[in-house]
Amino acid sequence: MSTATVEAQQRTRAFARVIGPYVATFTTVYAIRLPDGLDAIGDLFAQPILVLLLGALMLGAGLVVIGLHRSWRGPLAVTVSLFGWFVALRGALLVVAPATVESGVEATMLSPTGVLLARVFFGALAVMGLLLTYAGWFTGPKAAKPDHVNA
Repeated sequence: MSTATVEAQQRTRAFARVIGPYVATFTTVYAIRLPDGLDAIGDLFAQPILVLLLGALMLGAGLVVIGLHRSWRGPLAVTVSLFGWFVALRGALLVVAPATVESGVEATMLSPTGVLLARVFFGALAVMGLLLTYAGWFTGPKAAKPDHVNA
């Protein structure tokens, strides 16, 4: 299998330059401030229009990534594509089933084990964000190899 085209690799790196710092910043903050989150979650879900708007924005952002990034060649491209799908599905869930999302978040926040696992999850996402940032800003595309060589 050949590597992705240089254009596809550049598009992947462009997405990584945006997604990486965003994910690294916010997941680090979430991991640190997680215990304070229960009040904020309660306030958010008390305003159904805010939940709908948040879900719509997340769905739209995820669909932008899905629509503009169609490359699945290499770990960086797979990570960017999976991020788009993850954000789109989370947004769709907020639009379609906000009560289910709210109960899941509350169950996690009320369990010490759930909070620990959420912190580990957000910490792992922060590391992924740093890796995306590095790959997006400090690496370059690899030359595409031909699928076959003429003798």
